[in-house]
Amino acid sequence: MIDISALLDEIKAAPYREIAILAPHSGVVTFAGLKPGDRIDGPTGQWKEKPGALIATLERERNPKPIHAPEKGELGSINTELEGTFVEAGTELAVLRHMLTRAEVERIILKKTLFLFRAPERAKYYFTPEVDKKIRASDAHSVAVRKGMEILIMSRMKRESPLSYNGPDGVIYAIYFTYNENMDAGAPLIGVCPPDQLAAIQDVIMRVQTEWTEK
Repeated sequence: MIDISALLDEIKAAPYREIAILAPHSGVVTFAGLKPGDRIDGPTGQWKEKPGALIATLERERNPKPIHAPEKGELGSINTELEGTFVEAGTELAVLRHMLTRAEVERIILKKTLFLFRAPERAKYYFTPEVDKKIRASDAHSVAVRKGMEILIMSRMKRESPLSYNGPDGVIYAIYFTYNENMDAGAPLIGVCPPDQLAAIQDVIMRVQTEWTEK
């Protein structure tokens, strides 16, 4: 059994994830004048249609391609020694330190503590009508699952087939798929919480919601 409180303390000790900003293709790099420690914005807008802060520009065949920050955060390092040089695709240009949001912390905790029932193949997934009805009437936590129970329908190549749950008994605590969107093989579909962990998980999620300060 995972010590959930200890997991939260571990995340608090390093409340960020580092994102390497890599050259998407080869070209001559020109940096945008940022320096380590600068706080920068990520994509904004309802659909994230406005790009994040400009990190650098790659020029290839007289065609400049901007490289923007994929998330908001703080620049941990930037390889300014590459300024004006030709770099290959995959070259690290900078490292962005993204401070975790409340929702991201919750997802990390849940994915480490819940049993993740994964997609057996790339397809679209739906709850069976019976399970879907229960979720719509209440919420996912009201659905108890057991091994062998048909809970999902897998839709692929215009063919549908039932998918039986294969994991420990518990309740559906998290849903990771979206209707009408393909899920890759191995991607988590649902997260199931064992009965003996339910109270502990609910307590730590409440702590995150009340204690976590977003930066």
